Amino acid sequence: MTADATRDAEIATLMLTLAAACGPGKTLDPTVVARAYAGPHPDGWGPLMQPVRRVAVALAHEGRLVIYRKGKPVDPDDFRGIYRIGLPHVE
Repeated sequence: MTADATRDAEIATLMLTLAAACGPGKTLDPTVVARAYAGPHPDGWGPLMQPVRRVAVALAHEGRLVIYRKGKPVDPDDFRGIYRIGLPHVE
């Protein structure tokens, strides 16, 4: 496994854990994931924003997370700007 693949797997695990901690119906800012992984300094977590987004999209494709924009679920392949992540609704 490459260093990037290992990092992405660690980010995915952390992202799912943090989303679960938020609880059903709540969403999570992706910067929280990056900060939890790399620490509070922007030089550490800033470069992780693209990998965090890539992992969020992959988990959304797997049905394990939902990506929200302005409070509404969005297509993981077609969204821009600020987004949040959350667990899918289970009925």
